[in-house]
Amino acid sequence: MLKSLFNWKVLLNLVIAIGVFAGLVWLTFRWLEHHTNHGQEIPVPNIVNKSIHDAVKILDDTGLEYEVDSANYNPKYRPFQVLQVYPAPGSRVKDGRTVHLTVNPRTWAPIAVPDVINKYSGLAFQRLDQVGLKIGDTIYEPSIQKDALLRILYKGNAVNPGARLPRFSIIDVVVGSGPMRNISIPNVVGLSVKEARAVIAKSMFEVGLVEHEDGSKDESDIIYYQDPASGDVRDQGMQIDLWASKKTPAELRAKVEQLNSIYRMKVDTSLPPVRYEEVQHDEPSYSAPVVPAPRRETPKPEVPKAETPKTQTATSKPAASGTEKPKTSTAAPATTKPAASTTTQQPAQKPKAKKVVVE
Repeated sequence: MLKSLFNWKVLLNLVIAIGVFAGLVWLTFRWLEHHTNHGQEIPVPNIVNKSIHDAVKILDDTGLEYEVDSANYNPKYRPFQVLQVYPAPGSRVKDGRTVHLTVNPRTWAPIAVPDVINKYSGLAFQRLDQVGLKIGDTIYEPSIQKDALLRILYKGNAVNPGARLPRFSIIDVVVGSGPMRNISIPNVVGLSVKEARAVIAKSMFEVGLVEHEDGSKDESDIIYYQDPASGDVRDQGMQIDLWASKKTPAELRAKVEQLNSIYRMKVDTSLPPVRYEEVQHDEPSYSAPVVPAPRRETPKPEVPKAETPKTQTATSKPAASGTEKPKTSTAAPATTKPAASTTTQQPAQKPKAKKVVVE
């Protein structure tokens, strides 16, 4: 086996295989060097703050490819001004390398108009301001939707939700001011259903029930009856019911009379008018009851009765001998007691001095 391994034919094939492998490796690296421009590097030029037209011209002269991407509009920089470059200026790259440029756009990016139709005007204004739209004039229009945003106008033309407008565009809004009062109802008898719809909408009313005499929904049928009648006054947005048919008015006379008996109220003018007199009723006057003040009784003081003292006179006896001094006897004065009072007690009175009569 060893002898067959060292045979000259085997060794020759081995040397040939090694040579072929080495040649393939060398050719591969040479091809890569040629394809990738190995050893050939180009510095990225400084094109920041230049206009996009000048930057593209410089990159074409250098042999570099480029891709342009627009950023959010910044009013501090000029339109189409190069803001960033990748790889950074001064970096060495291969010939044909793609350089990414970030450019300031010409103006703000367009934004979509939000769906605020038939919404409350206060919330609609706030939403429009959030997306970057400025409100110019506010136009008020009669509508049953009071304080609702009816339309959005841009340069005089109506704008639908979802339309794209430049950021910070000035728009006008139409807001409902409430329904109009006492509008005369138009006469649509004799018109087709299609024509009647247009007249009713133009008069700011709405089409209510549409009853076709034959049960079809043909818009070419002629209106032969309407309710309310023409000439009546109603508020804006009220509905008008219609009856339509293909027959002539003469053929529908009985139907019209039947509808009149239902929808037209007849007033009997043969009776004398009723006179209403205003009767004035005297309204009872209400006065608050007078509460008498509490009565304070003042007790009357009782006057004590003073007893009149009795004076006793001594009888003089005839003197037996000589002259005797007359004896005077004074009776003791009677003490007077004051009467006791039930309420107040009077102070005791001093007795008056008695006169002594000497006979």
